[in-house]
Amino acid sequence: MGNTIVHSQLKDVKDFLSNTVLKLEDFLNETTLSSMEQEIQGSEDYNKTILSNLRKLLVSCEEGLEACKVVLQGDPFSKPAAEKTLFGIYYHCIEEFFSPRSDVWYEDSRSAYTGKNSIKFRQGVTKGVGSLMAGLEGEFQRIREELEYYETDYRTKILHSK
Repeated sequence: MGNTIVHSQLKDVKDFLSNTVLKLEDFLNETTLSSMEQEIQGSEDYNKTILSNLRKLLVSCEEGLEACKVVLQGDPFSKPAAEKTLFGIYYHCIEEFFSPRSDVWYEDSRSAYTGKNSIKFRQGVTKGVGSLMAGLEGEFQRIREELEYYETDYRTKILHSK
């Protein structure tokens, strides 16, 4: 891919991450474990894990955003650094959104055929958590489709360089 395409994708991902960070920060700054427990009682451990996953996702997105800014400020523009950054964002942000390590939610791949949100929770969640995830999902899906190329291309380049 040409430098201009990679550059524009990196800018698009930077904008996506900026918006995502704002939404996650707003949610996490306003939401407490006790407020979640008041809405859905008996799920303290599950709610703790959800908040923990959202904090991890926020940190990953902040790191990805910072990496985008650094690469975009580089003169001359470094296509290899941009591709490595996009791969990292795909792996650490996008994949973590759809399939967190703690498995408190998962992606139902069949939802694409029904037009419903694909993120499903293992237990009931508060309206705020459900709204946040539903609001983020569309943009995460769009960026995932754009970055899938880097995920496979970057792995191929790494394997061939060994």
